[in-house]
Amino acid sequence: MTMAQIMRWLATAATLFVAVPTLAAQDDPRLRELFDKLAVSDDDREGELIQAAIWTIWLNSGDPLIDALMMRGVEAVDARDLDTAERVFTEMVKKKPGFAEGWNKRATVRYLARDFEGSLADIDKTLALEPRHFGALSGLGMVKLAMGREDEALAAFRRAIALYPHLPGAQDQLRELEERIKGRRI
Repeated sequence: MTMAQIMRWLATAATLFVAVPTLAAQDDPRLRELFDKLAVSDDDREGELIQAAIWTIWLNSGDPLIDALMMRGVEAVDARDLDTAERVFTEMVKKKPGFAEGWNKRATVRYLARDFEGSLADIDKTLALEPRHFGALSGLGMVKLAMGREDEALAAFRRAIALYPHLPGAQDQLRELEERIKGRRI
């Protein structure tokens, strides 16, 4: 990363600490600029920093109870206690249904539990609230892949990469999937 890129990133990161009232994390006005920068970043490290700033915003609901549930749910996922994680994230989406990241986290838990239909429903809700959610789009690709729906998985990965060109692992997944589909059609 060049010094100019570092300086631009620092200026962007500094905006994270300015108090900006939000209705929900996905409505935060700082996201537009971050997504604009993410889509054109040609530097992996800069992309990682920008996506980290986006995740920081997405994970902050603005409600201490919801944020505590988020922490408890993530801890349950880390401990591979998927039943507890699903209960916690279900409580979260009931209490704050407009918080996209609650739905996304529950979608992840459901994917891990191999409840693909449940995961798809939660991903749909996430994307309805935050259409730019590259994590949910990547998750959509993984769910579709697990269901054997490779063409749909490919479309989801392409949408995720359009938002975040340096999404870790996505380019490799995309190339592998394109080759597999291409080989099947020959």
